Amino acid sequence: MEAIVYEEFGGPEVLRHTAGAAVPEPGPGEVRVKVAAVGVNPVDWKRRYGWVEEFYPTTFPAVPGLEFAGTVDRLGEGVTGLTVGDEVLGWTKTGAYAEYAIADIIVPKPAGLSWETAASLPVAGETAQRVLDLLGVRAGETLFLHGAAGVVGSVGVQLAVAAGVTVIGSASESNHAYLRELGAIPVAYGEGLADRVRAAAPDGVDAVFDAAGHGVLPVAIALLGGDGPDGVGAAKERIVTIADVEAEKYGIVFSGSLGDPDAVRAGLTAHARGAAAGTLAVRLADTLPLKEAARVQELSESGHVRGKLILVP
Repeated sequence: MEAIVYEEFGGPEVLRHTAGAAVPEPGPGEVRVKVAAVGVNPVDWKRRYGWVEEFYPTTFPAVPGLEFAGTVDRLGEGVTGLTVGDEVLGWTKTGAYAEYAIADIIVPKPAGLSWETAASLPVAGETAQRVLDLLGVRAGETLFLHGAAGVVGSVGVQLAVAAGVTVIGSASESNHAYLRELGAIPVAYGEGLADRVRAAAPDGVDAVFDAAGHGVLPVAIALLGGDGPDGVGAAKERIVTIADVEAEKYGIVFSGSLGDPDAVRAGLTAHARGAAAGTLAVRLADTLPLKEAARVQELSESGHVRGKLILVP
């Protein structure tokens, strides 16, 4: 089968396109899916560099990719409620940058939802919902979401706003109109960020969701009443990052692993239905063939792409 494979950690040059990869077989409780679209995420190239082994240990040869949309091709022993030919989306256990993938966390793809949009939902939706749940944000509170115009950030904005939360979102000025469309109050990145957030939220911020990193954790602590690494412990409990590997240094939670599978499925089902109904949107940047995976990961790593990058086998 067609696949992207790498056998050592490194830059995009370690990615190799092959048409001769072995087709995986599903085990008990698993299904094999013929992949129609693959969502590209920053964690894909972070794994390629070997930076997130604590959360996603690698066995070589490895196939990148966590999320996909496709058609059920074969059922493993004990699988019920699915039939060959069902259109689904979810997470792969064997890597999504491939013609076929093995999965055990999948949900039905609603009719009318494009393959590209379906493939963009699993990681962004689960990550955003997981962090909001960890923060415990509720109606009437104010959330500062750093990196609000990114794929995860923008989904987080929409979920929080729908729950009655006021969202202050940081982004480059070129994305401020987009954030207003999603219901957030935009502020610019850079020096003076804390002052701009305070001006946008004169009654204070209740929680911080860091989806971008770039050293914002001291700012987050200050916004919640702390004064740096030794700041108020209670403040740190309402800060979660998915992007800053120095989180432990500040006593902040770094969240990088999937939650309970049943909850993950329930959340993905709701997000897919919302996307099909037009109440949850993911901005798509570009769709490219699988053989261009190295270039697509370079684009993702550049940080200058607006929206979700999709690969198609």
